[in-house]
Amino acid sequence: MLNPRPIATRSVPAGTVAYRPVFFVVAAVVLVYAFLAGLRMVVDGDLGWQLATGRWIIQHHQIPSTEVFSYTAQGQPWIYPVASELLLYAAFRLGGYAFLSYFGAAACVLTVAILVRRHSVLSAAIAILAVPAIAARTAPRAEMFSVLLFAIVLRVLWQHYCTGRAPLWLLPLLMAAWVNLHLGFIAGLAGIGGYMLVEALEIPWPGERRNAAQQRLLDAWPWVVASFVATLLNPWGWGIYRALARQNAAMAAHSLWVAEWSPVRMNWTILSTMSLRDPETGYLLLLVVTIVAVVSALFRRELGVATFLGAAAFVSSQHVRLHALYACVAVVVGGTLLTFALESLAKHIPDPRLSRVLAVTAIAALVLLAGMRSADIVCNRSYLQSPESFGAGRSWFFPERAADFIERANIPGELFNGYNLGGYLVWRLGPKRRDYIDGRAIPFGLELLKRENVLMRTSPDSPEWRKEAERYDINAALVSVARYEGLSSFHALPAFCASESWKPVYLDEVSAVFVRRAPETEDLIQHSRVDCATAPLPAITPAGKDFKAFNQWANAATVLFELRRYPEALDATEKATAIFPDSLEVLRGSLYLGAGNPGEAERCYRRATMQRSEAEAAWDGLARLYQSERRWQAASDAWEHSAAFSARPHRALLLLGYMDLEAERPADALRAFDRAAQSFQPISADGALDRRELASLAHERSLAYFALKDFTRAVSLEEEAVRLVPEDSEQWASLVELYERLGRSSDAQRAREQAAVH
Repeated sequence: MLNPRPIATRSVPAGTVAYRPVFFVVAAVVLVYAFLAGLRMVVDGDLGWQLATGRWIIQHHQIPSTEVFSYTAQGQPWIYPVASELLLYAAFRLGGYAFLSYFGAAACVLTVAILVRRHSVLSAAIAILAVPAIAARTAPRAEMFSVLLFAIVLRVLWQHYCTGRAPLWLLPLLMAAWVNLHLGFIAGLAGIGGYMLVEALEIPWPGERRNAAQQRLLDAWPWVVASFVATLLNPWGWGIYRALARQNAAMAAHSLWVAEWSPVRMNWTILSTMSLRDPETGYLLLLVVTIVAVVSALFRRELGVATFLGAAAFVSSQHVRLHALYACVAVVVGGTLLTFALESLAKHIPDPRLSRVLAVTAIAALVLLAGMRSADIVCNRSYLQSPESFGAGRSWFFPERAADFIERANIPGELFNGYNLGGYLVWRLGPKRRDYIDGRAIPFGLELLKRENVLMRTSPDSPEWRKEAERYDINAALVSVARYEGLSSFHALPAFCASESWKPVYLDEVSAVFVRRAPETEDLIQHSRVDCATAPLPAITPAGKDFKAFNQWANAATVLFELRRYPEALDATEKATAIFPDSLEVLRGSLYLGAGNPGEAERCYRRATMQRSEAEAAWDGLARLYQSERRWQAASDAWEHSAAFSARPHRALLLLGYMDLEAERPADALRAFDRAAQSFQPISADGALDRRELASLAHERSLAYFALKDFTRAVSLEEEAVRLVPEDSEQWASLVELYERLGRSSDAQRAREQAAVH
């Protein structure tokens, strides 16, 4: 029988296999892996406004409490810890973007080093799985301090729980620093609260366990209270909690608009495309570790530890951004639990050599995994589907050449920018230039975020653009056309290139500048106008065959595709895939389809379905291809796969329903629409729904019921559609047509009158 004695009544073991040389080898491997994973070109947009804030504080000798960088939200309340901004600004002044890259790598290594101390071989091995999540959140930005400090606080609390001896006096010092570095200090308070819960759940046990838990709580409570008080040691005192409350309120919207705040989507279809080389597989394996560790804790009757570890896993599943903090818990708590469990299990294996062989084999497999992933990182294969790349310096994603052009052109009026570029432009072009929006949810609010999203998808000749330009005196727009976080948000590139009221004056493979026609900009347009149909892309022909050249060709191919310059786009993809084969498969599939080669398009899409990062787009392309060929069953399967990979599956299910209607399968269409309705998600924090999408869904369900001759439901749903969007003339026209088809002429006339009123 396994030893059920709780951890808190036993000494911390030296580790599974208990050989220090093995620990040092594994620890060295994981730290090297952490350094390589953490060393990346700077790409995070939020770093820009954080650097700009540090510069502003130095220049003005004061700490801002309102927004100071934009022309759309200037003066709105904005509180953010400033110590991190000053540290990041100082780091940039010391060594530029390259130094910031090494700063992030150092934070990643230090965090992992804190997690794997105390000679636990198993914890060090588990840390290999945690490295990708930690590296993702220790990029140079304020959040990096939260990950590092959480690891330290967790280590102190866990040491106190396991041994009753830990430097608890560090806690208030850490919290005082943390509250001035990042709003993530709330995670530290949550960790302390979780520790108190763990101890509280020990007290009901009689004897040694209760006495030990009471003594630990007695020793800890003054430092716990001091830690909470220490969070008031900031320039705003209690006001920092008001800022935190506003930030948390904005997270509901962010979870729908920003990928890192979205929940983890997991199903068997997604799992089927994952491989051990995929860094996100580490998160899944950490969940397996957690499950085993929780079972072990429950067997040992440690309900508090099991609850703490399980809660960390659950919370991480709600927001991708919290994976790093969960990874810390999995390594420290899960590693210790499994160490005890495996050491107890080893005692029941008759041949001691067998237990050593099994342990060494498992650890060797993880070390091999770290080596394989490290090789992928160094050669940039890990970053083929990302704006990041290995090394030190500024990422290719940033529109540096376009920013140079704007500085030279000295365009009058304000500059419009998309969400992803705002932070960089505040830093790069400020303080002379102000931004339209950036990554800070609080001062800008959800309405501006939604308005930016509409503008990025709308023709510049539309009333929306005219109204916004006149409201803020916007005369120029700088947008990203990069293949990641660029064109995926900017769907109006062809419309801008063909616009009468806006003219392109700069275009390269990562960014574009458009100028609004006005007397003060006419001279610039005449001298700098660009023809999107003939502009060379890449703007500068790559000289080598390295990762930089790959990105230039790959980005150029995507822009050329959007501009419908298909032969040039296909040629660019061939040059890119000559550097990294088996990449850009979705883009190549779309190009072959446009060139009238559906067979080659299908093969490209099929290959892309095996790459998790491209699977949704690949299945979408296959579904459209099969649907165009009237291969209904194959198209149906493809839409199902697309929905399985999508963060907003209702859209793929809607398209599946449309196809079923086209195929004259109204019952199947209705089932697809019902599933789309069930999976529909709100688009705002206040619970408002996307009325236009819901109206479209009601209309399509009405068509399905009409085909099934259920006229009562058909009419009811069409009436619901016009209630949702009474301003939509097309919905009224559909209702009028339905009434007339059913012979309800008087109702049709009333609908016409209502449409005229709206």
